[in-house]
This record gives sequence, C-alpha cells and structure tokens, in this order.
Amino acid sequence: MSETAINTRELGEKIVTVLKTIYDPEIPVDIYELGLIYDVFVNETMDVKILMTLTSPNCPVAETLPVEVEERVKSLDLVKDAEVEITFDPPWTQDLMSEEAKLELGLL
Repeated sequence: MSETAINTRELGEKIVTVLKTIYDPEIPVDIYELGLIYDVFVNETMDVKILMTLTSPNCPVAETLPVEVEERVKSLDLVKDAEVEITFDPPWTQDLMSEEAKLELGLL
C-alpha cells in the first residue's frame, strides 16, 4: 500500500473520530452513530468531502450542523479543505442507526 493510501486512510479514521464528537441537538447520540454520515472521501491532496443527511429536511439545525461538521473537520492538521454535501437520497431512517445508538435510545 502506498504512503498516500495509508495517510488518507489514517486521516479518514481521524475524521470519523471527530464526527463522533458532534451531536444532534435533539437526540443524545453523535451524528456518526445516528447514521447521518453516508460517506467520507479523502483525496491525495487531503481535501475532504463528507456526504451526509439530516433526520429530516425540516431539521432545526439544517443551517448550522453542516457548517459545524465542516469547521470541525477543517480543524484537523492534515485536512487541506473540507466540504459537506447534504443529501436526502436515501432519506434517513432509524434503520441507519448503529446498534449502539439504538440501544442508547431504547429502541432495542
């Protein structure tokens, strides 16, 4: 595996760690465990793109949560730039939550 591949994978893991510190204000579970993060892309120049969704299009934090995600990810040393793209395809459902999140919310 090339050094670039190792670095991008390590950075991806650091990004996930950061994402696990960001919480949906209405649900006491982080956005990663909630299943709001659909994908994290890191290219060779350490530009990051995050594909995420919200619990609903009318989510009260629709304006602020993506900005918070971008800012937190950009704060990582290796990240050159970060962009968050919001999608509602597929729409978020409770099925996307981790077992841990379901347990936390009493859904198991």
